[in-house]
Amino acid sequence: MTRHDVEAGVESLRSDSCDGPRELLLAPREVPLGGVRAMAVQRSLPQRDLPTVGAWCFFDRFGPQDAVMRVDPHPHIGLQTVTWPLVGEVRHRDSLDSDVTISRGVLNIMTSGRGISHSEYSVGDEPAPLDALQLWIALPEARRHGAPDFERHGDLPSLTLHASEGADAAATVVVGELAGAVSPATVHTPIVGAEVVLTPGSRVRIPLRPEWEHAIAAVEGDLLAHAGRHGEPTSLGPLDLFYLGVSRDHVEVSSESGGMFFLLGGEPFEDDLVMWWNFVGRDHDEIVAAREEWEAGSDRFGRVVTHDPQQRIPAPPMPHVRLTPRRRRV
Repeated sequence: MTRHDVEAGVESLRSDSCDGPRELLLAPREVPLGGVRAMAVQRSLPQRDLPTVGAWCFFDRFGPQDAVMRVDPHPHIGLQTVTWPLVGEVRHRDSLDSDVTISRGVLNIMTSGRGISHSEYSVGDEPAPLDALQLWIALPEARRHGAPDFERHGDLPSLTLHASEGADAAATVVVGELAGAVSPATVHTPIVGAEVVLTPGSRVRIPLRPEWEHAIAAVEGDLLAHAGRHGEPTSLGPLDLFYLGVSRDHVEVSSESGGMFFLLGGEPFEDDLVMWWNFVGRDHDEIVAAREEWEAGSDRFGRVVTHDPQQRIPAPPMPHVRLTPRRRRV
């Protein structure tokens, strides 16, 4: 999905490693998407003080809403897009000739490499219920200049997380690895992205890798994270991001009426990132070059299957500042 930042279109990021556990609660912000789609998303990542969690550099939720989504062809570089539907159906088409429709429980993961373009449409011509998570994973240096790729996975591993109170929780490993369960989706850095569903009155222990950093993003229901050194739990509102830092082997989460959250984690991502519009690069000049090639109709981004070549989202103007990395401040 294309992005249009409300602050002059700039997201310039640097990920400096965290040095220990954290208990940082960060609220999402509403961001209007560019173009004529009249849609908005709730954005939990990046945050001003927290650019990445592992290689995760974006976490958006579009919905819940009744909408007609029409995201015309647009480009990406330097990232993987992870689309995880909650309600409704999304049709994905790209410049690799992919043309698929995904719904609840089915993962789309698209690797841009050096360059790709794609579109995303809701199914049908009338407003319909639509709700999904979309996340970006920054590609490491060894993969970001490579060929694009696309995968669709409907058979994802699940595991049971044992409860100290109430019923056990169910976890779906969307990408990466959690407690020995490994997603079939191709990733290029050590990472985890998992959906966890809690039943009413339960409290469960989530295993973590101490050398990784982690965060919890609330999706539905009421959630309490039991991670504090003084025993006081932290209450998470919708799409709040609770950053846990590193050097933890577990976190406990409870819910009174039932809830769902998405666990993000991975090896801290050391590279400087400059992110603008749909591009994840390493410096200003790289971003400028990608924008110019998209505007010129370069073969770098290909053509999206079944779309007219003129049916595309133009790049916004570059800001009147030089893009530089933003440092982590937590």
